[in-house]
Formats: sequence, structure tokens, C-alpha cells
Amino acid sequence: MIEVTPALWLDESELEFRAARASGPGGQHVNKSETAVELRFDVRRSPSLPNDVANRLMRLAGSRMTAEGVLVIFAQSHRSSLANREDATERLIELIVKATEKPKPRKKTKPTKASKERRLEGKAKRSGVKSGRGKVSFD
Repeated sequence: MIEVTPALWLDESELEFRAARASGPGGQHVNKSETAVELRFDVRRSPSLPNDVANRLMRLAGSRMTAEGVLVIFAQSHRSSLANREDATERLIELIVKATEKPKPRKKTKPTKASKERRLEGKAKRSGVKSGRGKVSFD
């Protein structure tokens, strides 16, 4: 079990890891070893995540989310697959922690009287500048 928050735990069996070749420079070693790691986590079918957290996580994931509701995290910054595996897991946990935070409800606000007056004064001033740019008649 992986602790995300004191109230939320993930079962390790829900995480699927795949080895892949890392891109970028690295000489002979990079061409023959699969040190990059792809972490796949099925957000839609996860029994560990509450519904509201799963929905926020899918929104936060953006392009890392597949159409089937699987979150894909690709880690290749380290030279060993174990370090990349830990990095991918940490990034998943960070995303889930962000998703557990409930957004504050938006409070409707009205513009102040002074700000309305400033806006109208600015519009009048701009209108005067633009009207002064018209053709000059020599009557």
C-alpha cells in the first residue's frame, strides 16, 4: 500500500509499470538498456480514489490521460529504471494530492462605484483621442 494522504491509500497492484528505452544522448548504454519507465494508473476503475478526487485528477492530468481513463506518466530523467520508477510514483502521488484539494467556491463580486467611474472616464478620454483623428475639413 502507498500512502498518498493519511486518509487515502493506493494499492500497488493498481499501478502498472512498463520499461521503455529513454530518448536523448547517452552513447552505447542508452541504445541497449530500457531504463525509462511508463507508469499506467486506471483512474476511472480505481477503488482507492473517491469519485470527486478521480474527477479532479482526470481534469488535472490533461494530455497524460487516455480516452479510457488511464493516466500515463513517463519517467526517464534518471539512469536507472528503479530511480525512474520511484520518480514516476512520486509524480503520481503529487498529482493525486493536488486532486484531493477541493477548489474554493467562487464568490460573486461587483465592481466598485469608483472603478466604474474610472472605466467610464478612460472610455471618454479614448473616445476624444479617436475623434480627434478624423479628417480635417477646411470650410
